[in-house]
Amino acid sequence: MTNPTSSAISAHAEPFRARSLGLSLTVKDFPRSLAWYTEVLGFTKARDFVREGVVTGAALTAGDVEISINQDDGKKGKDRVLGQGFSIRLTTEQSVDDVAARVKEAGGQLESEPADMPWGARIFVTTDPDGYRLVVSSPRR
Repeated sequence: MTNPTSSAISAHAEPFRARSLGLSLTVKDFPRSLAWYTEVLGFTKARDFVREGVVTGAALTAGDVEISINQDDGKKGKDRVLGQGFSIRLTTEQSVDDVAARVKEAGGQLESEPADMPWGARIFVTTDPDGYRLVVSSPRR
């Protein structure tokens, strides 16, 4: 077995260059999560995922970002913990304060209020119903 970081590989291989990132999140209660992402955070449902005639998930968009949410089928255990040790950073040109206010007005809770960061961003943090942590960021104005 070769070492993937060896100089022989890096001398001949071009570095990986991704252009976008899509996330697929498993959720415990699809209708509740769909409402949270669309009504609280402000995503738009782009399309449903249907299995055997039942809607089991959806693709959601916000600007150029797409997140898929999918009903947990229970095969890995009904009580398994979701979202721990994982955060999603969403960057926007919109006012972070306005987005945070929208989240709170729609019944969402903030883990942290909007604040300026030393690296030049303004952020707030919220958590979805399954414990996925979302960091919403914009350049400091």
